[in-house]
Amino acid sequence: MKGDLATRLNSATVHLGRALRKPSGGEDLAAEHRSALSVIVFAGPIRMSVLARAERVGAPAMTRTVAILERSGLVRRRTDPVDERAILVEPTSTGARLVREGRDARVRAIAGGLRRLPDASRARLAASVGDLELLVSELGG
Repeated sequence: MKGDLATRLNSATVHLGRALRKPSGGEDLAAEHRSALSVIVFAGPIRMSVLARAERVGAPAMTRTVAILERSGLVRRRTDPVDERAILVEPTSTGARLVREGRDARVRAIAGGLRRLPDASRARLAASVGDLELLVSELGG
């Protein structure tokens, strides 16, 4: 079947995402808010327009998302010192800690699962990660 690999990859990534979705202190945040917060933590301080493009949403939606994150004490806005007309969004220490703890928990879960796999399976996964990263890049991620 022509779409078999694409179908299997889709299913595997959906199920992997579900398996890794465990409470991390940010469970009261919607997925799109957690995603934006991650971008802010790892790419910030970041302009609102760049953040909106990274998340593939319009400026009004990103403004609402940042407002929610700001009210939750996870990010703060400040004027861009290079262009005072622009606003930068940066994580608070609480926001950064929340994202890093979530990432660390997911990495630990993956590492635990990998340890339970046969050596040959781990070797095949290791050999394919670069190709998966290339596919993500091709898809614009």
